[in-house]
Amino acid sequence: MTLPLDEVTGRPPPVRRSLLLIVPALAFAALAAVLFLRLRSGADPAALPSAMIGKPVPSFDLPAVPGLTAAGAPVPGLSSQDLKGQITVLNVFASWCAPCQVEHPMLMRLAKEPGIRLVGIDYKEPSPEAGQRFLARHGVPFSAVGADASGRAAIDFGVYGVPETFIVGPDGVIRDKLVGILTPENFASVLARIRAAGKVAAAQ
Repeated sequence: MTLPLDEVTGRPPPVRRSLLLIVPALAFAALAAVLFLRLRSGADPAALPSAMIGKPVPSFDLPAVPGLTAAGAPVPGLSSQDLKGQITVLNVFASWCAPCQVEHPMLMRLAKEPGIRLVGIDYKEPSPEAGQRFLARHGVPFSAVGADASGRAAIDFGVYGVPETFIVGPDGVIRDKLVGILTPENFASVLARIRAAGKVAAAQ
């Protein structure tokens, strides 16, 4: 809506100028109040919904990270077909991602849990060797790692920031998603979510 201008000054009348200043301030205050109430409600800001939960994993076929080995054997690449047959935890990471470096010791710990199959997608590395150097330095928790040089596979999963972790059922359906890093504080709860997803998949 266009406000009429003062015929003498060519500007909105004083009352209308005040409204132009007050309305945005009120809108900002309302938004701030909503965010404050959400924080006070105890909602987990990392517990963001994912449109992919309950849907099959997107189709992809990624090559292995060049030169990556574990226990003296090459670590294979990863495809959507590899995410079937058992409950699988898929971690999307990158060598340039600082939170990924913080999270990595917990992935090494998770890989030692019985019955846990952990695989990775190496997301948009600056060079083909970067992911290999990162994992050689910090350890390889993954049974398979796909090199997602273009980022296309991660985009199809709905990833908007690494790290992100998906729990995939034996049928290839995404059961759960963790946004943010795995930490000593949330390790038990995440492990419980993985176990719970496995039980649901087994019952179906």
